[in-house]
Amino acid sequence: MRRLFTAVASALALVACTATGAEDASAAQRRFPTSADYGPDVMQRFSFQAGGDFGWRLSGLRTPRPEAPLRVVVVSGTPSWSEYWAPVLAAAPQTWEVIVVDRPGFAQSEPREAVPRIADQALALSPLLEVGADRRVVLVGQSFGGPIAAWMAAAAPAEARPAGLVLLSAFFGERGRTADRLMALGGVAQPLLPRDLRNAVSEVRGQSSQLSSINAALQALDLPILVVHGGVDSFVPVSAGEALAANLGARAEWRLIPDGDHFLNACCVPDILAAIAAVAGPETGAPIARISPSTHPIASRPHLR
Repeated sequence: MRRLFTAVASALALVACTATGAEDASAAQRRFPTSADYGPDVMQRFSFQAGGDFGWRLSGLRTPRPEAPLRVVVVSGTPSWSEYWAPVLAAAPQTWEVIVVDRPGFAQSEPREAVPRIADQALALSPLLEVGADRRVVLVGQSFGGPIAAWMAAAAPAEARPAGLVLLSAFFGERGRTADRLMALGGVAQPLLPRDLRNAVSEVRGQSSQLSSINAALQALDLPILVVHGGVDSFVPVSAGEALAANLGARAEWRLIPDGDHFLNACCVPDILAAIAAVAGPETGAPIARISPSTHPIASRPHLR
């Protein structure tokens, strides 16, 4: 039995070891471009005090452009590793400030334990929406980060309300075959997993009971929403993305990337930038021309969600 647990834990760790949680940074740098591959004039690590009364210190990456007219706040999936997004930050226009945080419970962010309540995650990240009146914010929610970004937008006061929401490979409860397999393995091996993978399993397990409130908040949003999905996504079915966009009605636009997988931040950087530009509006920078993911030099790297 011990051998079985060890094998399962090793398999899950190999699936996720491309990120830069504090527990496997050196392996990540061998497998995927990270902030270490770029200079401080391109991106910098920073930390800030979480919103609410949690007392957590959160860590993330940002482009050093605090006066840019557009702030892009990315709420990543699970496990939440900001380093996965280094190529996106590096490619962003100079008129954008891009911020990606290690969410509570992951990588260099506090606390050590999982924070499965989505409203708590949203509150902790809420300071990122606070910008001056002459700047705009676009929220990007990737996979498990989609519901968190939706809750952030719905809970924000009028003065901090984002200008738009981009949902990338958004996970609202419906899992594809790869995610089902990983969750089954994670359920068996969870006590033996490294902290970030263990917390990721806890997050996914705890989501279903919160979905009715999250969907209601999403339906109540009065802002442009772009739903983007990869055509070969095996973690969240394409049909789930299509249904999400359809249920949102006229406020939402559906965009399929036919050769994109679940990890669009790896395979399809120009598509992500173009999606953000479409929601942000032309005054915050010209849209980015798309290139084929098959010719992009960065390979896709899976994690749990």
